[in-house]
Amino acid sequence: MISVADREKTPLRLRVSATAETLIRNGHPWLYENSIRSANRAGTTGELAVLYDRNDKFLAIGLHDANSPIRVRIVHAGKPVRIDSEWWRERLSATLAKRAGLFDELTTGFRCINGESDGWPGLVLDRYDNTLVLKIYSEVWFSRFKEILQLIQSGVDNERIVLRLSRNIQRTAEKHHLRDGQIVHGKPLSEAVIFLETGLRFEADVLRGQKTGFFLDQRENRKIVETLVAGKTVLNAFSFSGGFSLYAARGGAVSVTDLDISAHALESAKRNFVLNSANASVVRCHHETIQTDVFDWLQKNEEREFGLIILDPPSLAKRETERKDAIVAYEKLVGGGIAHLKRNGTLVAASCSAHVSADEFFQAVRTAARKSGRNFKELRTTQHALDHAATFKEAEYLKCIYLTFL
Repeated sequence: MISVADREKTPLRLRVSATAETLIRNGHPWLYENSIRSANRAGTTGELAVLYDRNDKFLAIGLHDANSPIRVRIVHAGKPVRIDSEWWRERLSATLAKRAGLFDELTTGFRCINGESDGWPGLVLDRYDNTLVLKIYSEVWFSRFKEILQLIQSGVDNERIVLRLSRNIQRTAEKHHLRDGQIVHGKPLSEAVIFLETGLRFEADVLRGQKTGFFLDQRENRKIVETLVAGKTVLNAFSFSGGFSLYAARGGAVSVTDLDISAHALESAKRNFVLNSANASVVRCHHETIQTDVFDWLQKNEEREFGLIILDPPSLAKRETERKDAIVAYEKLVGGGIAHLKRNGTLVAASCSAHVSADEFFQAVRTAARKSGRNFKELRTTQHALDHAATFKEAEYLKCIYLTFL
């Protein structure tokens, strides 16, 4: 895929710092503005930039972003290659091949392209049954949007493709006649898409919902929770649309209480339980929803105890400057959760904050566990699922830890 701009201009050539050279050779997909030593001309957003090392030898090639501190998002490093339509088709085929055999007919919702970690910087593609959701996080894709859309349309089976856009690029997208929630290919859509996850039915608000419509990245942790809940009462804090709750119900939980500040999310959770009313275990499980601030609820409802508690908050550190406060908040949240655990109860604590490392998060949870004064046993820790694999440090956002308190 070579855009008109790529063909008409002299190739943009950048020479990078020694530190950046090392990082790129080790697989890092970003070149920052302050790591550029020299350029043959000013670059435009979306065009290909060729990177050279200190000895003027080819290093990598990527998509230039004139408006971001991440000046180049790398798509290839190593030996020189020609980036054309055939190259992109091969990249798509290789990306899809990674998912081959991961899912059967009982799971029709999963990630097809996971951004930089799959060689598609700033671009995500999720499947919800026959609907594809293409989410773009960087302006670099706008100048070649038609080509990338055609590539996905022809290379991935679908009934429709929905475009989702990161908030910080939505205004720029309008200049390219693109908008968040736009159906860019296929049939119109007037309601949520229904998809399967390990046989459970869920709705995904692909037009307006968070992320691409559902939290597909927590699938493996939901499966683990299902094995831990038989005969227990469950609290699902920050429940969103009840993903963990339905797995708990199918796993034999006596009751599930959902806490979320969003009434819209809780209504979605109720609908998801209705969608699975053919499952006897789901029907037997008492489902309660409470619209509340989780931190406040944990503090004010000391009498409520549960056999398993899930703490899966939204990101508490959206930037590096919030990291230390987030670690303190995680410790406080976990301490509040432990106070509501019955004897032999299990705590499941997760974080999606990329600026808080797995080691920092796990340490915060363990610190809160020790401060509780209760004996506990650590069962396991988890991170990214295979369809959400992370290949560099900044992509490692998801982590989860399981503790049982005696």
